[in-house]
Amino acid sequence: MKYSMKHLISLSAALTALALLASPAAATCYAEYKAKQDNPLQLHYGVMQLGATCPPRGEAQAQVSARLSRGGWVLLNVISLFDGEPSKAQEKNAGSNYLRY
Repeated sequence: MKYSMKHLISLSAALTALALLASPAAATCYAEYKAKQDNPLQLHYGVMQLGATCPPRGEAQAQVSARLSRGGWVLLNVISLFDGEPSKAQEKNAGSNYLRY
């Protein structure tokens, strides 16, 4: 069976498009956390982007803690780790601490 160059290019383009549609969208890992500062006591809730995939919980806590400490905050706890976009409620609740650190 003979194929023309036009057919081969069309077939190649179709296969490429199919491969792109079949591959999962790149997810991003986020952490919800609570942090504090002393003297005077201040508390905050925040959402932080960690990377393309969620690390194990212990690693995530270490990453969040290290990034917060540069801003003078102490991590109280990581509430959750999740893939995908944060909800509007999470964004609103975090306020200025949404993706700040």
